[in-house]
Amino acid sequence: MPRSILPSVASTYDNRSRAECEKDALTDSFGWAVQILLASLAFACLVLKRFCEPRSERRTWLVWFYDTSKQGLGAMVIHFANIFLASTFSGDPCTWYLVSFLLDSSVGLLVIYAGIRLTIYLAERNRWEYLIFGEYGSPPSPFAWSCQCAIYMSIMGVEKILITGLIQLEFWDSVREWILSPITNPKLEIALVLLIVPFFVNVLMFWVTDNFLMRGHRGRKRSKRDSRNSLRHQRADKESEDEEDNPLLSGDDELLGVKEDLQLRSKKLRSQIV
Repeated sequence: MPRSILPSVASTYDNRSRAECEKDALTDSFGWAVQILLASLAFACLVLKRFCEPRSERRTWLVWFYDTSKQGLGAMVIHFANIFLASTFSGDPCTWYLVSFLLDSSVGLLVIYAGIRLTIYLAERNRWEYLIFGEYGSPPSPFAWSCQCAIYMSIMGVEKILITGLIQLEFWDSVREWILSPITNPKLEIALVLLIVPFFVNVLMFWVTDNFLMRGHRGRKRSKRDSRNSLRHQRADKESEDEEDNPLLSGDDELLGVKEDLQLRSKKLRSQIV
């Protein structure tokens, strides 16, 4: 395409996008209704995930709340940050929000995973048990939850800063020009940006992130079960060793065998005599 035609194409696209997705389109009554519906569906998916866990590893409702509330608060912070930034930057706010959301759900997920693993590593190394994600003590401690929640919010803040810097690259301007170009209905565009795409992506992201946050809890249950199994094996091995090493028990078995053999022979002799 000649360079002289590019400005006219960009201008035409900007006029179309402003007509379809205004700066306040994400925060009007329809936008808020779509966002509330998305939050309800995301919450229902997390409840469903708990019931999909094996019964032996299923979290209590309190532990489940501690795990998912961190993720819920983090997702809410990122969501409203994207809404605010979409209305701040120039251009179509719908396309800006969608590109930012997709980056949060891909590159951002790697940043979140790295932050959680680094936190767990430092907590285990320094014996800060209340900072190990998914570990709240027995009974679950609100202090441990608040500390983990603060750390997770910090990780989400770092992630949002990195993604905001990444989206400033000129490459994403061209992506924003064609990503929603086939959509001409403004309501459909908002529903696609705030509900349809986020719902399917959030189901995957929430499921994976919840596994990150509950990993300590699941690992603790596995370690307890493994320790019980190893203890049973140790007891069984010890009993077998005792039977082999105890000469009295082995001697008693031999005496019983000789006694039974003598009884059989005596019966045979009696039958022959008769």
